[in-house]
Order: sequence, then C-alpha cells, then structure tokens
Amino acid sequence: MSTPKLSVVIPVFNEAQTIRQIVDRVRKNPLEKEIVIVDDCSTDGTREILNQLESIPEVRVFYQDRNQGKGAALRRGVAEVRGEVVIFQDADLEYNPAEYPKLIGPILEGKADVVFGSRFAGGQHHRVLYYWHYVGNKLLTTFSNVFNNVNLTDMETCYKAFRREVIQSFKIEEDRFGIEPEVTAKVAKGGWRLYEVGISYEGRTYAEGKKAGWRDGVRALVCVVKYSLFS
Repeated sequence: MSTPKLSVVIPVFNEAQTIRQIVDRVRKNPLEKEIVIVDDCSTDGTREILNQLESIPEVRVFYQDRNQGKGAALRRGVAEVRGEVVIFQDADLEYNPAEYPKLIGPILEGKADVVFGSRFAGGQHHRVLYYWHYVGNKLLTTFSNVFNNVNLTDMETCYKAFRREVIQSFKIEEDRFGIEPEVTAKVAKGGWRLYEVGISYEGRTYAEGKKAGWRDGVRALVCVVKYSLFS
C-alpha cells in the first residue's frame, strides 16, 4: 500500500522566531505531504514571514481575521486539509517532525484510526523542565481517562494523528487549549481505534514562548466533563 498523503496542520501565533525552522523541519520529512498553516492574527512579524513561505508549493497559509486561539486555528486548518492522514504540529520546536513515520505507523498498518504521541511512554528523551506542569498533565490525563474509559499516558500532547474522516466527523468547538480534552473525549465517544506511541520532547520555558498556563488547566478540567458527559 502506498503511503497516504499527509496534511500537517500548524496553528501559529507570534512564532516569528521559530516558524521558518519548523516549516523546514516538516519539509525535510520525506513523506508526501501538504503543510497547512493557520495564523491566529500574529503581531510580531510572523505574518510577513508566512507571506514569503506561501511561495513554497506544499505550503498553504490561511489567516484568521482576529485572534481566537489554538483550537480555532486548528478548526480552520482541519476544514482545509486534503490529505488522507492529518497531523497536528505546533509551530514551536518542542516536537520533532522526523517522528511522523512512528506517529502514523499504526494508521498505515490498519490498526488505528487515531494515534497520540506520548511524551511519557516509550523511553524517548525529553527536556527536563517544570515539575508542576508534569503533575498537572498527569492529573488532567487521569481525569480524562476516568471519564472516557481509556488508558492514555499523555492526553495533552500536541502530536495527534487522525484518518481525515475521523477528525472531520465532528466539529471542534473549543477555541483555546481546551481542544485537547475535547478531541480526546469525542474520539473516545466515537468508538474510534485509539493508539499511543512514545515520542521525544524538547519543551520550552515561558521565556522561550510557552503559552499555556494554569487557567488553561482549569478550562481543560471543565472540558473533560463537558465533552465526556454532555456532548
């Protein structure tokens, strides 16, 4: 079976320092793909860089008319994809596009409909950073597992891969970081075959541009309950 075409969806907000590098890294992956970038109304020069990147044949750029959040950008990107397999990719340098074959492997083998890339499984290397972020992630993942009856190790991971018909089978409602528990709940409720693979992780500090904070953690708890029980 030939490798299905990938759609790599990259939500972007004020990533002028890294956007060229992440696009270069994605392009270096030999898999056939398109790169769908959604700019969430950046104000730091990112848009000017994206105007230049649009000349690359496999790059497609869409511009939000106002800042709405990561979830809203991914919602727009998912609506625009053409590939058979869809991967979410952050615009920073925390996740390594060289690991796409590992991420989509269970889908290509016909075992999975959705694959999460876990930062806490498989013995891959990761940068050592904030203890309380780790604790918060584990609590959110456990909370999500209880409500959705799954056994993930990293619900909050950016790296999620889907067969296109799966991610387009439901509407993404959350505009910000609540998209992670929302998507997890909707995949679990839909009965889709969910797999997890270990990935590496090069986390960044707040000084380096990390954006999610404690308020997003609180919202994630709300989203677990909302989308597990009431959607």
